[in-house]
Amino acid sequence: MNEPAVFFKIITIFVSRKHINVMMKSRNVKFLLLCLTAFVVFACQPNLDPEPPQSHTEWIARPDGFEQNYALDQMVILSRHNIRSPLVSKNSVLTRLTNPEYQWFHWEGAPSNLTAKGERLESKMGSFFNEWLQKKDFISSYSADNYTFRFYANAKQRCQVTAKSFANALLPGKDPRVEMNVQYDTMDPVFNPQITKITVNFISKAQSEINEIFGADLNDHVKQAYTLTESVIDIVNSPAYPDTMAFAQLPSAVSFKLNAEPSMSGGLKMACTVSDALSLQYYEEPDEKKAAFGHDITFDDWVAISSIKEWYGDVLFTAPSVSVNVAHPLLQLILDEMQNQKRIFSFLCGHDSNIGSVLASLEAEDTDLPGSIEKRTPIGCKLIFETFTGKDGVKYADILLVYATAAQLRAESTLSYSNPPAGIKIKLKGLKENADGLYTLADVQQRLSKAIVAYDNL
Repeated sequence: MNEPAVFFKIITIFVSRKHINVMMKSRNVKFLLLCLTAFVVFACQPNLDPEPPQSHTEWIARPDGFEQNYALDQMVILSRHNIRSPLVSKNSVLTRLTNPEYQWFHWEGAPSNLTAKGERLESKMGSFFNEWLQKKDFISSYSADNYTFRFYANAKQRCQVTAKSFANALLPGKDPRVEMNVQYDTMDPVFNPQITKITVNFISKAQSEINEIFGADLNDHVKQAYTLTESVIDIVNSPAYPDTMAFAQLPSAVSFKLNAEPSMSGGLKMACTVSDALSLQYYEEPDEKKAAFGHDITFDDWVAISSIKEWYGDVLFTAPSVSVNVAHPLLQLILDEMQNQKRIFSFLCGHDSNIGSVLASLEAEDTDLPGSIEKRTPIGCKLIFETFTGKDGVKYADILLVYATAAQLRAESTLSYSNPPAGIKIKLKGLKENADGLYTLADVQQRLSKAIVAYDNL
């Protein structure tokens, strides 16, 4: 029974003829009739309460009507591991370049390993994806036997634990398997950003590209960031002084060797080690001033410090000839996953060098990453290839970069639709989007194929 009908039934019971006679004899008859009239009018009003909010399945900004026009078919994710300890111990170059009175963050576990905080943060990201994919009705499709979901990580501890933390939070209680195809804590060739093909012209071409894109003096672009970082670690009062007074005094150069990662020498390599450790200390140390060894520095200063290691990564892995070389096995894997008709969700976990080289090989446009001190491939970020079927029957694709902001990382924020991670669209140079911001799936797969073929033509 609707609400007006209920009200009228109550009125009929309450306002009997006897009641009316009594009311008419009352000196307050006008007042009573006015109250009765107001009651009837109110009862007859339509329900003006707003409709309950729609259960939106998109949290990234989309055009109106997007959810009605496109059905998500598949998601392929290339993830960077979450927060780890520095790649070198405190008693190495970090100690020699830092004022002895300064104490680096006390890292538990071995160098380069995922930290306990990194593990917790990855679980929070996995829980957010659970909420997202629940709304897409993906989670109910999981089965350990039908291979609709795949989790595959490099064999390094930081990648395996990241993938396992994400998978367990995405599929709680399911204990999904994370693939490891080589000996534990070694580099899987799929995720190893190594040069696997050197031809007669490769080295000269790669060096020419690096000089053209990044300049003949690789230190020049980050000299101001060098100065800031040197001030934060108080290099002039370090054991390395005066042999090392400034990073820029040491010329930087890149070299290549078959079946090895591109190699860096000079001031940029040294500065990258410090930049990396400071950025990780910023994420782990609750006291921001303590993270900067007692210096009052701004968020933009942290961005500048972090830019050194990102410049280092760009120089090593993103020149065109280098990117298609080091990313080759991952490009093949991503395309294979996108073409696998049984797969609806793939999670591949590696390193910032993997994401950077894949983006470069696909000719992605530069983007800004609001809220992050890392402006290329933030810690724990996800490069996501989504595929859709449109109402027009056409297959479409989208590329996103999803990451927790620096504030969310530092605070260990719970991620949800009410507090989502940051997410931006990745655009590929030369590809045309439709009116809703999507590429055709054929165009994206062709771009992957183009980068794969470029390896053959090195």
